[in-house]
Amino acid sequence: MTLLRKLNAALGSVTGFEVRRARPKGSAAAPAAKKALPKAKRTAKPKSQPLFYREPVDPERDRLLRQPVFIIAPVRSGSTLLRLLLNAHSQLHAPHELHFRRLEVKASTSLAVRSMEALDLKQSDLEHLLWDRVLHRELEKSGKRFIVEKTPSNAFVYKRIAACWPDARFIFLLRHPVSIATSWHEADPKKRNAEEAALDALRYMNAVERARKNLPGHLVRYEEVTSDPTSALKGICSFLGLEFEPEMLDYGSKANGDFTKGLGDWKDKIKSGTIQPGRELPSSPEDIPEPLREISAAWGYMDAAKLTADGRVP
Repeated sequence: MTLLRKLNAALGSVTGFEVRRARPKGSAAAPAAKKALPKAKRTAKPKSQPLFYREPVDPERDRLLRQPVFIIAPVRSGSTLLRLLLNAHSQLHAPHELHFRRLEVKASTSLAVRSMEALDLKQSDLEHLLWDRVLHRELEKSGKRFIVEKTPSNAFVYKRIAACWPDARFIFLLRHPVSIATSWHEADPKKRNAEEAALDALRYMNAVERARKNLPGHLVRYEEVTSDPTSALKGICSFLGLEFEPEMLDYGSKANGDFTKGLGDWKDKIKSGTIQPGRELPSSPEDIPEPLREISAAWGYMDAAKLTADGRVP
């Protein structure tokens, strides 16, 4: 029993008073229970401003990577297969998805901010230095010449990636939108039904289309990679200024890293180590769900009958 309780037990029945702790001078009385404010009166959180970013002031000093390669592709578009084929090249290192754009730098004091600004380094500049260092470290471990990165969400920040590495090269990987949506649903059917998967995958497809319209690069189709991989890889190698190596077709013997969900494809098909045929494409425009028709038309997939045998659009 505390001292206050003992005093109250001894005196309370006689005096009728209760002993309490004195509040410090100047302190306010205990506040009454707060009433919930109507939603209309609640203070809205200020909207975050777009992050400022720019090209490196001195690329030779500020960047260790030279001519990095980025596969800009939607989810479930065959980018893991393509990165494994490219990784089998003697000069290309294509690791699992690195998600580097999620790495952020934060100054914990205002003095740190002032110090970096005195060096003409903004937050985004520091993040770009970090991104470059992480990718360069991975490339150096491989002993190869160029790194290839294929995280699908890169499509949402293509402008910043192009600013971070002005000498970057881009490969745009397309696949029939219906195949993408179906594969995205099958990847986690408990998380999203077929309609939700189509709409979610469409976000990535639209981002890829914006990047494709605004960046120079090389276009390749998943259907071509699976039906005529030699031609597809020769085209990519020519774009990158490299000689085609037949060993690229045997990606199973040079697979890099494990197949982990969230870092790329992890299904049995990709683990087989061999290129397998793609899905059967819709036979008519009516078989394409309405939300996917616009992007299907933009990518030349609206009428599968127009596709050549090797997946190319004439």
